[in-house]
Amino acid sequence: MDKKEEEETLGKDDGNTFGKVVVGGLAGAGVAAGITGIASAILFKKTLPRPNGVDESIVAEFADTEKMAEYAKKMEYIGVWAEGVSKEDIFITARDGIKLHAVYIPAEKPSKKLVILHHGYTSKAMDNSTHAYFFHREGYEVLLLDLRAHGESEGEYVGFGILDRFDTEKWIEYAHERFGGDIKIVLHGTSMGGTTVLMALGLESVQNSVSAVIADCAFTSPAEIFSHVMKKNYHIPITSPIINLNGMYSKKVVGYRFDEYSTQEALKDNKVPVLFVHGKEDKFVPTIMSEQNYEACKSRKQLLMVENAGHGSSIFENTELYEETEKEFLKDI
Repeated sequence: MDKKEEEETLGKDDGNTFGKVVVGGLAGAGVAAGITGIASAILFKKTLPRPNGVDESIVAEFADTEKMAEYAKKMEYIGVWAEGVSKEDIFITARDGIKLHAVYIPAEKPSKKLVILHHGYTSKAMDNSTHAYFFHREGYEVLLLDLRAHGESEGEYVGFGILDRFDTEKWIEYAHERFGGDIKIVLHGTSMGGTTVLMALGLESVQNSVSAVIADCAFTSPAEIFSHVMKKNYHIPITSPIINLNGMYSKKVVGYRFDEYSTQEALKDNKVPVLFVHGKEDKFVPTIMSEQNYEACKSRKQLLMVENAGHGSSIFENTELYEETEKEFLKDI
């Protein structure tokens, strides 16, 4: 395949090109290097640049349409609350100079408890309104982040937790400046946000500042989740060459590799209590990843597996169980 054909292939990517190109290429060892290069370029193109809103193809992959409609109806009152509650836009500067945005919802009475909410890939701050509503009722100050390259935060490329962990560290610094060093901080994250809060625990300053972490359907690393997706969706048996080549390019352009860091590495010396949550019917992030995170964690911990819940939908599928588990886990903090 010459350069012109390569460019045409990338330009016409319809979501199936990835698998067709790689599987077809593996049939001829002589072109394997070129095929791997194309596949790694497609992986870069489809994952790292700033998302243009919610990717419907991703939603279709792991979401049950009927259930999502049911959840939306069930949670209509959350939207009404989110629209009317007092809010403040906050901007800070990340360590690499980009502007980061968050929405602050003050507690009804001044509080020494703060939750910092982290959303998932292609989402944004106020998409975490259901979690914000719970913590607001519990008397917390609430900070809903726009992760880098999402919402009103700057950034050309997604951090997938590896970069975002340092942004979380900066938000904690902001919290201490605004609310005082004695503020009790809970980190909560869903999907990529869950991975972010777990990876942040690998930073000593975060461990020393956080009282508890809640990680909902977190993947172990971007390398492992994308390897899983390539095997499951595109039937690619060997993904390491693609991940490795993508890593060389992304390190140069974005500043990190997908296999550069993992939640297990972050958790190996962790002392902060962690509640792990995962929907048993998750079609995107396999439940084994939360089980692996749970096993890697050496601190006080709990694993909640929610029946009939898909990716990121445990809070909607069984709101009472989710919230009661959180209350019980956080009651001593």
